[in-house]
Amino acid sequence: MNRLILLRLFVCLCVFACTVTYSGLAQSTRSKGASPVLDIAKSEVERDFGALKDQPVPAYYLSYEIADSKIDTVSSTFGALVSSDSSHKRAARVSLRVGDYTLDNTHPIRSAGGKFSAALAAGLSQVAVPFDDDPLPIRLALWDETNKVYKSALTQLAAAKTDNGINIEQEDKSDDFSHERPEQSVEPIPPMPFDRKLWEERARRYTEPFHRYGEIYNATATITADQETRWFVSSDGAAIQSSTTYYRLIIQASSKADDGMILPRFESYAAFTPEGLPGDATVLKAVNKMIADLKALRVAPVVDPYTGPAILSGRATAVFFHEVFGHRIEGQRQKGEDEGQTFTKMIGQPVLPNFLSVDFDPTLQHYGGVDLVGSYSFDDEGVRARPVVAVENGILKSFLMSRSPIAGFANSNGHGRAQAGMAPVARQSNLILRNSKPVSREQLKKLLIVQIKQQNKPFGLLFDDIQGGFTLTMRALPNAFEVLPIMVYRIYPDGREELVRGVNLVGTPLAAFSKILAADDEKAVFNGVCGAESGFVPVSASGPGILISQIEVQKNTKSQERAPILPAPISAPLTANAGGAR
Repeated sequence: MNRLILLRLFVCLCVFACTVTYSGLAQSTRSKGASPVLDIAKSEVERDFGALKDQPVPAYYLSYEIADSKIDTVSSTFGALVSSDSSHKRAARVSLRVGDYTLDNTHPIRSAGGKFSAALAAGLSQVAVPFDDDPLPIRLALWDETNKVYKSALTQLAAAKTDNGINIEQEDKSDDFSHERPEQSVEPIPPMPFDRKLWEERARRYTEPFHRYGEIYNATATITADQETRWFVSSDGAAIQSSTTYYRLIIQASSKADDGMILPRFESYAAFTPEGLPGDATVLKAVNKMIADLKALRVAPVVDPYTGPAILSGRATAVFFHEVFGHRIEGQRQKGEDEGQTFTKMIGQPVLPNFLSVDFDPTLQHYGGVDLVGSYSFDDEGVRARPVVAVENGILKSFLMSRSPIAGFANSNGHGRAQAGMAPVARQSNLILRNSKPVSREQLKKLLIVQIKQQNKPFGLLFDDIQGGFTLTMRALPNAFEVLPIMVYRIYPDGREELVRGVNLVGTPLAAFSKILAADDEKAVFNGVCGAESGFVPVSASGPGILISQIEVQKNTKSQERAPILPAPISAPLTANAGGAR
C-alpha cells in the first residue's frame, strides 16, 4: 500500500544549477566544490569491489550512497514556543549485487514475499557514518557494512536460483539490472542561513490567534530548514555530489464536531530560501481563514454515501492523479507477479480523455510560480534525471523506470528514488497534468449543473481542499483508492454551494478515468511527501480542476470520544456565523 502522507507537509527539494565535471580522486585533483567524502567513498568502493570481484561468487556491482542531513526546527503551539533545536546526522547505504545483470541477488523470491524480498536483498542497509570527514572511520564503516551485505547477497542469490527452479516461468523475463552510463557531477554545498530568534518569534505569532478559542484543540506552527547532501559512488564509475536545501512552514489546527468527528485544517509554504517564505500578513490571513473554516465545519451537515457528478479543484486533481494514476505506472508494478498491473499491457492505448496528457519532469524546479519539491538532478541510483511523457493526448506512452528493467523498457529514465538508507525503486517526481481544451472555472460549474439535472441528482459535489490519500495496487486486495478531502461543498441545481463534512472520495482507477468529462484552466500545485516500499520521498503534482460524471463517496471515520468534559480556560466559543454557505 502506498500512502501520500499529509498533503500539506511540505518539503522543498532545490537543485542548484552549478555543476562541474568530476576530474579526479586524489585530494590534489578534487573537483571544485567537492567534499572529501566523495573521494573517500570512491576510494573505498574501488578497494572493496576489487576484492569482491575476485571471490568464488564475485560481485558485479557495488555502490555507496552517503546522506548527510542537517535540520533546524522551531515549533510553537497557541502562541508559546514548544521546541527549538538542531540535528546533524550522516548515514550510508550499501548496494551490492552478485550474479549478473540477468539474474542476481535482488531477484524477487515469489514464494517468500515477492518484491519485498528484492528490496531487502538490494541493500536495505543503513549504517551511521561520522560527519567530521575523517577518512579512516568513514572507510571502516563502509568496509564493515559491505562485508555484511555481501554475505547476505550470497544467500539471497542461492535462494533466487532455487525459487526460479521450483516455480512456474515468470511472465516478465527482463533482466534484474540495467546498464547505464556512469555519471560524474559535483553540485556545491550552499550555506543554510537560519535566524533562530526571528523564526521563534514568528512561530509564536502564527499560533497566537488560535488560543482565543476553547474549541480548537490543537494548533501548531513548525518552521524547518533542511539540507540534505548526498554522495553517490559506484563500481561502474559514477561519482556524484548533490545538495538540496529547503525551508518550510506548516500550520496545523483541528477542532471536533459534536458527533465526535475530528476536523483538521492545514496550511503550508515552502521555498528554496528563507526569504521565499511568505510574510506575516499573508500567513496571518491564512490563519484567520483556518479559524473561520473550523467554525463552519463544526456545524456543517454530514454527507451520506453518494454517487453522482463532482468537480475536483486543481489541488484535489493533483492528489487524485498522484494516487490513482502515478503509482500504477511505476516500473516495478508492471513486473511484480503480485501486482494488479492496471496499465502494464496498455502502452499505445487510450487511458485518459484525449485532451489530457501527463508528464513527469524531475528537472522542472518551478511551475505556476510555485517551487516543486519533486525536482532533483540525479536519482538515487546515480542516473541523471530526465522528463518522461507518460500520457500524450490520452494515449499511454511510457512508465517510470529505475534500473530494474521491465518488458519493453530496458533502461532507467531517472526515477529510481528512495529515502536515505533504503533501496531505490521507481517512484514519482513532478507530475504535470496538461489540458489541451481548457474551459473556465465558471463553465466547469455550469457543466456540473447540467450533469446534476441530467442524472436527476439533488446535488453535485465540489472537492476544494485535500488532506492526502492512499491507493492499493496489489492483486490480493481491491485495486482501489481513497482521497481524503477537508473542504467539500454540495452544489445544488440553482448554483448554491453549501459546506459539508464527513466524506472520503473512493473508487477504482479505470472506472474513474473513464468518467472525466472536462477540465478547467487552473494550474494548481500540490507538494507533499509520499511513502511506499522505498520510504518517504518528496513529490509534486499539478493539475487543472476536472469534472467527473460519477464519483463515489463513503463516510469518513469518526472518533467515539466525547468532547472534553472540563471547559477550556478560554472564554471565546468557536461558533459559526455564516452557516457554511459560500
